[in-house]
Amino acid sequence: MQTTDRTARRTVARVEDKIHFGADPQVDDRNVLITPVNPARTDPFLLLSEDWFSTTGFEWHPHRGLETVTLVLDGVLEHGDNLGNAGALTTGDIQWMTAGRGIIHRELAFRNERAHTLQLWVNLPGEMKMTSTRYQDLRAAGRPVIERDGARIDLISGDADGTAGPALNNWPVSGTLITLEPNRRLEHLLPGRDRAFFHVLSGEVTVTGRAVQAGQTAWSDPVPEATASVMTLATGDADQPSVAMVYSGPPIGQPIAVGGPFVMNTETQITQAFNDFHAGKFGDIPRQARLKYL
Repeated sequence: MQTTDRTARRTVARVEDKIHFGADPQVDDRNVLITPVNPARTDPFLLLSEDWFSTTGFEWHPHRGLETVTLVLDGVLEHGDNLGNAGALTTGDIQWMTAGRGIIHRELAFRNERAHTLQLWVNLPGEMKMTSTRYQDLRAAGRPVIERDGARIDLISGDADGTAGPALNNWPVSGTLITLEPNRRLEHLLPGRDRAFFHVLSGEVTVTGRAVQAGQTAWSDPVPEATASVMTLATGDADQPSVAMVYSGPPIGQPIAVGGPFVMNTETQITQAFNDFHAGKFGDIPRQARLKYL
C-alpha cells in the first residue's frame, strides 16, 4: 500500500505482557491485559480483562459512564439486565453494552458450566456519560467478514474496505478480529487520530516490525497529522493461523475518576453514582430467573 502525505505508517509505542491475577470470589481465573492505572496512556480504553468462570460469575451489579465490549472466547455466557434483556452468547459472539446513566446487569456461565470471556471497558466523554443505556448482541454469524489473501477480517465496529461493522457507537471506536495464515502480510488501515491496541489471542504476529506473542498487547499512539494510518501485520512460518483483536479510537482527553463499576470525570460524580444506585435511581435489581435452555 502506498502512503500519501495524509496517510502515515504507524509505529508501536510499547508491547505489554498480561498480568495474571488468578481466582477470586467471582472468577476461576483472571488475566488483566489493560489496567486502569494510567488511563491517559490507553485513552479511550480503560480495562481489558480475560476471565474464566463457572459456578461463580458476576451477579447483579451496576455500571455508569462507560461501555463494555464482551467477547466470548469459549463456552456460553448467560446475561440479563434491568431493561428486560436476557439471553446467551456462544463462542465468537460479542455484546456491546452502553451503561450510560446507569444499568444493572449480570454475566454468568450458562448452567454454571463454563465461560471464557474478554471484556473491554471503553470510556465515554463527560457529555455522553449520562446517555441512554443500550444492549447490542453482535452475533458471530451475523457480522460482516472481509476475506483477503490469507487474511480474514471479522468486522465489529467502524469501517473497512467500504463495509461498516454492526456496532452502534457513542464514541467512534473501530474493532476487528483478524485471522492471518502463516507467511502472510496485511496492511490494516486505521484513522490517524486514533490510539490503537493489538492483542494477540493465538500465535505470533509482527506488528510494524515488533514481534507480539499470544497474550501480549502492542500499543500505537495517535498520528494526529494524518487522516489515515497503516499498521503492517505479518506472520512467519508457523503451523497454525494467528488470531488477534485490534481496537482503536480517538483519545477523549478528559479527567477520569474510577470507582468500582463506575467511570466518571470527578470523585464527586462517583459518589453521586453510588448514592443514585443505592437510592434506586438505576431501577430495581431484577428478580429474573436463570435461563433453563438455549
